[in-house]
Amino acid sequence: MTERSAGEQKRLLLIDDDPNLILLVKDYLEFRGYEVITAENGREALEVLEDDIPDLIICDVMMPEMDGYSLVEHVRKDPRTSWIPVLFLSAKGQSQDRVKGLNTGADVYMVKPFEPEELVAQVEASLKHGERLTKRKDRGPDDGPKIHVPFDVELTPTELKVVQYVARGMANREIAEGLSVSQRTIESHVSNMLGKTGLHNRTELARWAIENSMA
Repeated sequence: MTERSAGEQKRLLLIDDDPNLILLVKDYLEFRGYEVITAENGREALEVLEDDIPDLIICDVMMPEMDGYSLVEHVRKDPRTSWIPVLFLSAKGQSQDRVKGLNTGADVYMVKPFEPEELVAQVEASLKHGERLTKRKDRGPDDGPKIHVPFDVELTPTELKVVQYVARGMANREIAEGLSVSQRTIESHVSNMLGKTGLHNRTELARWAIENSMA
């Protein structure tokens, strides 16, 4: 498995079944200093991830063999890849499409066509956020004893997305706005996760998510 130090060139995995888009986006990102590896669909991307862990995944939603939703579910379930920021690209721009993408586990949802500069800005913001989470996780021993929960706890894709936002320090109201649902819905998800894990509050929930590479 390929690993790089923090100071090395950032590597991005770009997944799309449109060769013209692959070419254009790859060239633009490489011009901005990124290393870009590519795949034509989700199944091919999983093969890439067996040997190479990128710093960020940029993924089309509608693809043959395995679509973006299925790919992200695989990525989030694997501890090796669960931390990787995922940026969805999609021609579907309706609110329900964005909500589905975010609930599935994507961090950013961009609608085609998009401005290249906006894509670069989203990539840079996602990478910086990932670095902040990594630094916060590395400080775990200074924050108190490791959080312990039952080994067989399973979160739904929506709960996983919510706990990632909780780990970022976002309030229920902010999470609700980000996912386009009611605050009561988010409160229900948080309550369910506290019940599943046996944890006492959002702070412990956030620490558990970070220590277990879910955020």
